Amino acid sequence: MSDLTNMEKRKLERAFGMDSGYVLDFSNRTFEDFILDCLGIEIYDEKYDYASGSKANRLRALWNLESNYSVGKLLDEIFTNWDELNRGYDKKPLPEECLKIVQRLKASAPVPDIGAVKPNIDDKDFEVLAKSVRESIDRNEPEIGLDRLHTFVTKYFRVLCEKHGITTEWDKPLHSLVGEYVKFLKKEELIESAMTERILKSSISVMEAFNKVRNQQSHAHDNTVLNYNESLLIFGHVTSSIRFIEAIEKANNRNSSVTKSESIFDDIPF
Repeated sequence: MSDLTNMEKRKLERAFGMDSGYVLDFSNRTFEDFILDCLGIEIYDEKYDYASGSKANRLRALWNLESNYSVGKLLDEIFTNWDELNRGYDKKPLPEECLKIVQRLKASAPVPDIGAVKPNIDDKDFEVLAKSVRESIDRNEPEIGLDRLHTFVTKYFRVLCEKHGITTEWDKPLHSLVGEYVKFLKKEELIESAMTERILKSSISVMEAFNKVRNQQSHAHDNTVLNYNESLLIFGHVTSSIRFIEAIEKANNRNSSVTKSESIFDDIPF
């Protein structure tokens, strides 16, 4: 369950206009669809049938039953789409005090960067895999998700390597994929500091060790599974690395788009 305080709940309820049983401008259908898209949760399941079963009460039930990560993710999505979801006659400004609540929830999650675990290509099976990894943290069971995290991160780096023309034979292990990708970043001058390069290079040996954890200390085989705290540490390291790499990729894509646009205008004969 989330650890929203009573004061935080009052601030959120005031921002969402929940005293009337409603939540912003959501209808029953849009409320259901929004939460399903964001969290994969069916809010009209009997699990969330609290008190009158109104939208407001179902949201209160979700706050009480789901993790800090899930509640923070939902609130973040609501505030990101605030103008669209708050178009009624009593339209309210974006509640800055509530944004601090989102920041606290996300920071207090056992793996703050777990939201970075998402596919880097459009692939249904890849999304199902990513969702199962995130859910292991939602349930606060990182040791259960170690083998799926390894599978996810291997596919993630394989996609990156293929994107940048790096060979990806199917028997190439995770740490080799990471090593090839770090070489690419260095060659293309996409990292600026020697310290960043050193941290990324250290990830190569970390991922090599992850191969052994996956094979010998996870549910990939009939193993004695690694303990909770060390599993959490592995999750934290891997997800923070993915978050950083995703930022590099986005910046590189933007720069490539600008360069391409400039080259188009250079060809115009005036």
